[in-house]
Amino acid sequence: MRKLSTLDWIALVLVIVGGLNWGLVGIFNFDLVATIFGAMSALSKIVYTLVGLAAVYLATISMKLAKQ
Repeated sequence: MRKLSTLDWIALVLVIVGGLNWGLVGIFNFDLVATIFGAMSALSKIVYTLVGLAAVYLATISMKLAKQ
């Protein structure tokens, strides 16, 4: 079995943070990222972009891992 690289771990953490944030939005209508960094500020856009890229990355490597 392949060990997770540092990039894999970073992507995993970002996707978990994004999932928890969406859970908060769905259940409590509370956007933690917007609360911390400001609603659609440059920093919040960066966080949202990184979470999205991490999800694409994990989707890509999960297909490779499934073949192993």
